[in-house]
Amino acid sequence: MFGPQIGPLEIVLVLVIALVVLGPKRLPEAGRSLGRGMREFKNSLSGHSNDDDDVATLKD
Repeated sequence: MFGPQIGPLEIVLVLVIALVVLGPKRLPEAGRSLGRGMREFKNSLSGHSNDDDDVATLKD
């Protein structure tokens, strides 16, 4: 149905829909959560773990 490439128009469309659905106040928080999730997923696939973050959260 769609080509294998995502063009600038599709990216803009997704961002506009996200802005309408989430609103301007929750959009940055959703972006941070998405980025954190992608980073954790990538680290789990590559086998890397950042033990410093685990220690820092235990101290807080």
